[in-house]
Amino acid sequence: MNQETPSLFEPDDAGRPLADRLRPKTLEDVLGQEHLLGDDGPIGRMVAERRLVSMVLWGPPGCGKTTIARLLAERTDLVFEPVSATFSGVAELRKIFQAATKRREVGQGTMLFVDEIHRFNRAQQDSFLPYVEDGTVVLVGATTENPSFELNSALLSRAQVFVLRRLDEATLTTLIERAEEATGKALPLDEQARHALVAMADGDGRYLLNLIEQLQTVTETLDTAGLTELVQQRAPIYDKSQEGHYNLISALHKSMRGSDPDAALYWLARMLDGGEDPLYIARRLVRFANEDIAIADPQAIQQALAAWDVYERLGSPEGELAIAQAVVYLATAPKSIAVYRGFNAAHRLAKQTGSLMPPAHVLNAPTKLMKNLGYGEGYEYDPDRPGGFSGADYFPDGMERQRVYRPTTNGYERHIAERVAEWDRIRAHRRDQDDRGGDDRGGDDPPADRGD
Repeated sequence: MNQETPSLFEPDDAGRPLADRLRPKTLEDVLGQEHLLGDDGPIGRMVAERRLVSMVLWGPPGCGKTTIARLLAERTDLVFEPVSATFSGVAELRKIFQAATKRREVGQGTMLFVDEIHRFNRAQQDSFLPYVEDGTVVLVGATTENPSFELNSALLSRAQVFVLRRLDEATLTTLIERAEEATGKALPLDEQARHALVAMADGDGRYLLNLIEQLQTVTETLDTAGLTELVQQRAPIYDKSQEGHYNLISALHKSMRGSDPDAALYWLARMLDGGEDPLYIARRLVRFANEDIAIADPQAIQQALAAWDVYERLGSPEGELAIAQAVVYLATAPKSIAVYRGFNAAHRLAKQTGSLMPPAHVLNAPTKLMKNLGYGEGYEYDPDRPGGFSGADYFPDGMERQRVYRPTTNGYERHIAERVAEWDRIRAHRRDQDDRGGDDRGGDDPPADRGD
């Protein structure tokens, strides 16, 4: 934005929105995207060389995607052809490509700017490819959605993806100062209300300027309560089916895994405020209890299931407290993925070993023939052994024992680790006895086979 332009508020500008009147006039005036547009940034270097490649600008609303594209075309002497994927189709694109082809014949380049490019279907995206490949157009797409999910791989391979940042508090404050300078009028807000205004914008510069425009007719100084009453607070940016959904559930999951209940409650609140289904969160908590805590705290799964049950009984908002309680419990519980890793290791082992039979001593023998074949022979009933453990091998005959479950020393699991270590000692002693031909197992014969 060029603040030295004297005609900023001439009469023909009177009906234009403030956001449009304060639109940056040069790339240097664009706020918050220095990592891309600066002299050392990737787009900044392209501009210096006056050689643009096709690109996708990915970022939240109000961060300057359209403005940047327009200024790039101006700086590199390209004809700017804007279309919106919401309102345009292949027929309109075909006209643009025909015009771009004619311009190319006389040495004039074209920038095709596609706003909300993620809304074009796969076939429409494919229609760009030949014109992008042969240089008829420089494609600049703008999207708020993750290109990895929404754009064809063929299109992505021909365009660079640049991530625009959400405008931070300092940048939005600078934007407020620019608006005050341009209008010649300070905002009618006390200091706390100014901070609240920045928070309401939620990183969106265009939305902030729209809020400022609402305040231009106010004569008295407003506090935070007065500001909130005057303007409607923006709904959080959160799409339950797109990247925001996955980003926030990942943040919740990893905050609990990192034993940070404060951050976990924050991300829970963010998801609920964004309209996420609490039952989806409850299901994720059950998964977390099994996957990240497991036997380190056997009560974790009970807490997660209880939260799910309470929410189904009470609904919102009362039932959300039960989910919050479960989040705190899981975040502060000891963590172990030993069962998770052990189960995966067992899957790999099962695939490697194929269809090996169980050892004969664990097979039931309901018929005489099966007994004659050795089914059940030598089976030891563990509850009758000293310590309730016989040390028998339950892997297939001829297969060496494999350790797939490795308990940690976290929480309750440390007691299991101690028992496993003791069982290992007993097995080793039994192997030594068997190798020497002795048998000190003693004890009574096992009870009759019960089919278990």
